[in-house]
Amino acid sequence: MPDVMSSRLIGVGVGPGDPELVTVKGVNALRAAEIVVVPVMDTGERGRAEATVLHYVPGEKVVRVVFALNERTDRARREAAWDAAGERVAELLREHGTVAFATIGDPNVYSTFTYLAQTVAGLVPGTVVETVPGITAMQDLAARSGAVLTEGTEPLTLVPVTAGAAVLKEALNGPGTVVAYKFGRQAAEVAEALRESGRLDGAVWGSALGLPEESIRPAAELDGAALPYLSTLIAPARRDGGRGGKL
Repeated sequence: MPDVMSSRLIGVGVGPGDPELVTVKGVNALRAAEIVVVPVMDTGERGRAEATVLHYVPGEKVVRVVFALNERTDRARREAAWDAAGERVAELLREHGTVAFATIGDPNVYSTFTYLAQTVAGLVPGTVVETVPGITAMQDLAARSGAVLTEGTEPLTLVPVTAGAAVLKEALNGPGTVVAYKFGRQAAEVAEALRESGRLDGAVWGSALGLPEESIRPAAELDGAALPYLSTLIAPARRDGGRGGKL
C-alpha cells in the first residue's frame, strides 16, 4: 500500500468531446496515472470524459464513479453522491497512490473535480492535488464557428444559465462578449434574452462539439425548443469601431 503522504490526485481536462483536443500533457498525465477515474451519472451511460479517455488508455485502467451530475434541486442527494464518490476515490488513492480524474473541458472551470478534490483532501490528508488544463467548449465553438471571443480591451463574461436567465440578461446588457454554458433546458429564455438585449445578430450556439451529432447554428434559429443540456452560446461583443477599434 502506498504512503498516504505520497498520494496524488490529478484533475485532467480532456476537452469538450473531440479526442484530438486533449493536450499532450493531458494524455501523458492519463497514461502515467495508475488509475483514471471518469464520472458517470447514475443511469450508467458512457459520458464524454470516458469516451475521450478510452482513446488513450486501456479500459482496465478506467474506473467509473457515479456522480449526481445533473442534480440541482435535491441538495441532500447531491451531497450524498459527492461523499460517496469522494470515498471511492479516497479508497483508490490509498491503494494506488496516483489517480487521475478526467473531466470535460477544464478542471478549474465549472468542473465536478473541484468538489471531488475538496472531499478527498479531508479523507486522505496530505494528498497532493494537481490539475492539467483542458480546452473549453467556448474555445472549441469559437474555432468551429469563426466567432471571435475577445479583442483589445473587451471583457469576457462566462455565465452558467443554471444560475437563472436573469444572470444572463444582466451580462448581455453589459460590455464585451458573453458566453453561456448549460443553457439547453432554458433555450427559450436564452433566445428571449438575446432579442431583448439586441445581441441576437452574430450570436451562435453549439452542442456535441467534435462528435458525430455536432450541431452549430446561428442563435437566431433558436425556436424555444429544448436543446442538449451541454449547449454553449457565444454572443460576441458589439464591434463597430473597425479593425482594432477596442485597442
